[in-house]
Amino acid sequence: MTVNDPFAEAAVPGHTPTLIGGGKAAREHAPLEGAAPIRLAILDDHEVLLDSLTSWIGANAPDFEVVLSARTWLELVHSANFPTQLVLIDFQLKEPVSIEARVRTCRAAGAKVVVLSGLDTQEARDRALAAGAAAFVSKSQPLRDVMDIARGVMGVTRGEELQKDWRPLPVGAANPNRPKLSLGELEALKLYVAGHSTSEVASLMNVQYETAKTYLRRVREKYARANRPASRKADLIRRAAEDGYLQ
Repeated sequence: MTVNDPFAEAAVPGHTPTLIGGGKAAREHAPLEGAAPIRLAILDDHEVLLDSLTSWIGANAPDFEVVLSARTWLELVHSANFPTQLVLIDFQLKEPVSIEARVRTCRAAGAKVVVLSGLDTQEARDRALAAGAAAFVSKSQPLRDVMDIARGVMGVTRGEELQKDWRPLPVGAANPNRPKLSLGELEALKLYVAGHSTSEVASLMNVQYETAKTYLRRVREKYARANRPASRKADLIRRAAEDGYLQ
C-alpha cells in the first residue's frame, strides 16, 4: 500500500542517517557560483553501495558535498540536513512510499531530484520524470557520467582540474597499482560488486561455483599484493570504484 503522507510516521528506531558537516547549515543552500560545493543527499537501501558512492563522490567530485546519506525515506526527510540542493534517489526502494511521493516531496522542499535505477524501463522513466525528477539515470552508467548529469541538472560544468584528476580511471588506463586481471577475474569482479552473490556470479558466467569463487579469491589476492586490501566485500567495491569497474 502506498503511503500518501511521507511525513506521517516517526523515524524508524535504530536507524539514523549519515550526516556529514553537521546540521547547522541544514537549510542554507550554498550558491552554485564560486568554490562552494553543491549540497547533495543520497537515498539508497543498499548500504555497501551507498557507502561506496558517498566515498567516491567525496574523493572524485569536489564540486559536490554529500551532507546526507540515508537508507530509508524517513531517515532522509527527518534529517536535520534535509532539504539539500540535490537528491539522488534509488527508484527501487523496498518501502511503501511511491517514487512519485518521494520526488514530489523533495521538489516541494526545494531540492532537485535525479532518480537512479537498475530497472531501466520506459514505465519507470516516465513515472519518475512525470513526478518532477530532473533526470532518470540507469545504474549501469559509469559514476563519472552520473555526476556529469547531476552537474547538468544543477547548471554547472566540470572544471578542468576535475577532468585532470578524475577517478575512477577508465578501464584500460595506466595505473601502476592496478592489478592485472584475467578476463574471467574481471567479469566475476564486475558482477560481484554489482550486487550478485558468488552463486549468481557463477550462474551468469555459466561456470561452476568453485570456479567463480576462485576468480574472486584471485582478485582479492592481486589487490592485496598491490597493497590495496580487498578482503571484505565493501573493500572490494571500493577498489572496483577506484579502478573504473563499478558501473
